[in-house]
Amino acid sequence: MRHRNAGYKLGRNPSHRRALLRNLVTSVILEDRVETTVAKAKAVRPHVEKLITLGKKGDLHARRQALSFLQTRDAVTRLFDTVAPRYGDRNGGYLRIVRRGFQRGDGAEKAFIELLGAEAILDEKRQKRAEARAKKREELQKAMAEEQAQAGEGGEEKA
Repeated sequence: MRHRNAGYKLGRNPSHRRALLRNLVTSVILEDRVETTVAKAKAVRPHVEKLITLGKKGDLHARRQALSFLQTRDAVTRLFDTVAPRYGDRNGGYLRIVRRGFQRGDGAEKAFIELLGAEAILDEKRQKRAEARAKKREELQKAMAEEQAQAGEGGEEKA
């Protein structure tokens, strides 16, 4: 019987499980969206929600509590300055778990865990990445065209 045994074990010992959850929570706060398995996403949700609630408090004690759980100071500043103020009028339910299909190797069910309201930020990041890729592609094509032009000139001089 599992009476009063809350939480997920995730097939790990307690210290490994705590490290995994701390890493995932830090990643969710820094990146706004993380891809993981459904079980891990469900296990991470209460931790992220608790930290966002701490961020909404905004006092020194809450900041120190968040710092004791999160991995980096950057995550704490992002939590208190940008993430938590987004949910000022919301009482919980800050995350969304979107199922994505199955993993190729072991068939584990994958999911995205993302903060609500992060769609605009994620679209901006996606657009910047696409622009950077296009710019890099243009530079490569330009360099290849120059190489071909030099190879064409070099062949005429040798002949």
